[in-house]
Amino acid sequence: MRKTDKKIDNQLRLSLTDVCETALKDISGFQWLTHLVDYTNFPASLIIVCVFDTNQNLAKFLAHASKSQLTSLIQVELLRVNVKLKNITEHVVYDTHENCDKEQAGNWALRLGS
Repeated sequence: MRKTDKKIDNQLRLSLTDVCETALKDISGFQWLTHLVDYTNFPASLIIVCVFDTNQNLAKFLAHASKSQLTSLIQVELLRVNVKLKNITEHVVYDTHENCDKEQAGNWALRLGS
């Protein structure tokens, strides 16, 4: 990773930590989030993965306005670190511990391809 990539990654990590702390307080079943990125194609390659505890809690979240609130919060935080995305919804995906446990025996590194 180049020095500039490391700087961007640190900025992303800090801004997404703020999102995570807010989501933990406000969204039932939300557990954590992470980001995946290929810096040779940044910011187009940026993916934010929001993880919930169960499929049921994720389904409830997706059915309510909370989804757009979280997406907006992510976008605001990314803009604060000068990351502009054309369509934020294409960069935010959702997953659950329940699915990872079933499909990858709880191995998030394998699930996220890292």
